[in-house]
Amino acid sequence: MQTIGLIGGMSWESSAAYYELLNTGVEKRVGDLASAKTILSSVDFAEVTRLQEAEDWDGVARILVEAAQGVERAGADFLLLCTTTFHRVFDQVEAAVGIPVLHLADVVAEACKAAGVSQVGLLGTTFAMERSFFTERLASHGLTVHVPPADHHDTVNRIIYDELVHGRVVTKSRRTVVGLIEDLWDAGAGGVILGCTELELLVRQADADIPVFPCTSLHVEAALDRALG
Repeated sequence: MQTIGLIGGMSWESSAAYYELLNTGVEKRVGDLASAKTILSSVDFAEVTRLQEAEDWDGVARILVEAAQGVERAGADFLLLCTTTFHRVFDQVEAAVGIPVLHLADVVAEACKAAGVSQVGLLGTTFAMERSFFTERLASHGLTVHVPPADHHDTVNRIIYDELVHGRVVTKSRRTVVGLIEDLWDAGAGGVILGCTELELLVRQADADIPVFPCTSLHVEAALDRALG
């Protein structure tokens, strides 16, 4: 089994989900008392968020690069960034380490194509929906990406930052997000990407009538495929 490096803390709730899914996944695949070999470096979410809001991406990159190099030195064979928004500095992190880094958008795009979906909706933070770093990576795989109208972005962002990153799962917010999924379906999406790791705490496939692609779970499955090869 290879050792999986994790850069987490963005938020710690999503990092906890990664850790749980990796270990339950190994147990399911290997059996007995098997668990995942992981090395986790957890950054301060408040610090990187302040830098993000100030558009200080060099500052964000410095923090995540330092964390990634520490995980590499500790013996990780490959690396995951346990976040969507901070994939904005993926290239800097990848260039700073000598181990593979699994890009979340690449993993999700392959899952969409395997399901026969060429037009997908994306729900995530305002930053992820409005900037091109994630949608363009998805589009590079031949996908057409839809996002909700701009007047809904703050709503999704509020649900993520005011509720989900604090572990609060609110039924009214679930109905709101499911409504946006239905709107994206009407706009032509054949499936919807839950493009923020915390959104998986709120919405499951059973809540939607079209395919839902959960980023965290798909990232974990790709990591397990590599680790257990």
